[in-house]
Amino acid sequence: MAFAMEQFQITERRACKLVALDRSSYRYEPRPDHNAALRQELISLARQKPRYGYRRLHALLIRRGFPVSAQRLYRLYRAEGLMVRRLKRKRLSRVAVAPHLVRSNQEWALDFVSDSLATGRGIRVLAVVDSFTRENLSLETDTSLSSRRVTRSLEQVIERRGMPETIRCDNGPELTSRHFLSWCEERRIQLIHIQPGRPMQNGHVESFNGRLRDECLNANWFRTVADARAKISAWRDEYNGERPHSSLGYRTPNEFAEVLKSSVITG
Repeated sequence: MAFAMEQFQITERRACKLVALDRSSYRYEPRPDHNAALRQELISLARQKPRYGYRRLHALLIRRGFPVSAQRLYRLYRAEGLMVRRLKRKRLSRVAVAPHLVRSNQEWALDFVSDSLATGRGIRVLAVVDSFTRENLSLETDTSLSSRRVTRSLEQVIERRGMPETIRCDNGPELTSRHFLSWCEERRIQLIHIQPGRPMQNGHVESFNGRLRDECLNANWFRTVADARAKISAWRDEYNGERPHSSLGYRTPNEFAEVLKSSVITG
């Protein structure tokens, strides 16, 4: 409009009146966006982690040196259309009976997750989780996993961090075989089999499996078993070392485990 005013030699008042524009609106200059750097970092991080909600993104941004409140970040999160779409599930009221966990290696939780390769061939993943620290101790991936393969994987974990007091699992054939039962008995590991049809009695590993499927299995295309192992292993490193966990005060499982170790040493 400034060009038209100069060309036709008319005043600002006259020009605004001709186009029915308020003079204060014409003179308005937008304020600088003080959230520009934060907004750009939020969008970049959300694209890298598309299944993270705003609270988990908030924890990551704090670590990257952005001292932003959760409320302010939520407004930007919504304004940029970054909301994660999740299925609404019917919540059933139930009485949860869970052990009182106070230390690592008190209980390990085991479960299997199934997926498939690009060729259509099925694969299975054995997930082992420390129920207290939420650490993922192992993700064994192959086309089939026998009971002996399960115990061999557990032996490798035991060599790194010691013996568990309890193992919680479902009633799958690999976990009710004579070999697996005798292996637990020889090592004096208490074995807890959940009730059939009650997966939430093993809620810690069920929750982990949901994250594994949502953030890794559904987000990747596996060409071969080796490709699947590499991508699942990379996600495991991210889960333990980078992904903030809400139940751990938005610390990673590795950070929480280190806090426990330091408290034991100083105590």
